[in-house]
Amino acid sequence: MTHKTSDTNPLLCNPETGICEMPDTRSNDFTSENIPSKNKPVKVVYFTDPICSSCWGIEPQLRKLKLEYGNTIEIEYHMGGLLPDWSYNGGGISKPSDVAHHWDEVSVYYDMPIDGDVWLEDPLHSSYPPSIAFKAAQLQDKGKAIRFLREIREMVFLQKKNITQWEHIAQAAQNAGLDTNQLKTDFESRAEPLFHEDLQTAREFGVRGFPTIFFMDSSGNKEIVYGSKPYASYEETILKLFPKAVKIDYNKNWESLFMIYPTLTAKEFSVLSGTPRNESEKALNSLSENGRLEKISTKNGALWKWKL
Repeated sequence: MTHKTSDTNPLLCNPETGICEMPDTRSNDFTSENIPSKNKPVKVVYFTDPICSSCWGIEPQLRKLKLEYGNTIEIEYHMGGLLPDWSYNGGGISKPSDVAHHWDEVSVYYDMPIDGDVWLEDPLHSSYPPSIAFKAAQLQDKGKAIRFLREIREMVFLQKKNITQWEHIAQAAQNAGLDTNQLKTDFESRAEPLFHEDLQTAREFGVRGFPTIFFMDSSGNKEIVYGSKPYASYEETILKLFPKAVKIDYNKNWESLFMIYPTLTAKEFSVLSGTPRNESEKALNSLSENGRLEKISTKNGALWKWKL
């Protein structure tokens, strides 16, 4: 196997730029045909990866965007192929164990729970298998596929599970309400070509890191938000393309939020409910102490789960 050396490594995400950058050089120019929104005023084309820590870092912003502008935007998810294998090295990372400390640092920066010890205890050899599984999930139900993506991210970032293994993929599929037998059939047949189509689309779009999000209106006008950015950056981009967008006034009480999103971090709850960050964790802890929520703790933060 040929080992390539690069100045960047996809698993060495830069918190300041909010980017997990691919090791090869790609143009940042949008070169493919514009793909305008058909059903809603703004189409959002999101390039991501199941193990992209910066993508995990923007979950609060994306979840709020869906709540406030769900009538304006439609989001199209594409897998980007962050880690093909370990046949190259760069950015100070040449083996899985090098990622562990970096993930712990990123967790603090984004204020999102990430336990880097998965890279010491049960490291992933690639991000391709869970990405292909996501494409298989999309074949069944696009909404459940997004829930599946969330499930496998919680598994790898919080539960230290190697999400390349079928047992974890199947459990995530079951949790998301997918048919696991159908998922396995599609995973072994139809899904992989679709994943490679995503990789080709990413190349055509000039994607060179994750998250990369393209916003397009019905006329084909486009804007790009590259990397993890504050919520206002995404909101301003939507309003630039569609100034008539009306913000949805959603219910911000904890029960309503957990009915929509069954799991929330303290950062997510703060962003979605408007609760100051220094109070959000106290509120969630109180709810878990009263038996209303289940708290799942990690060494770098916690996740709260709707208790049925």
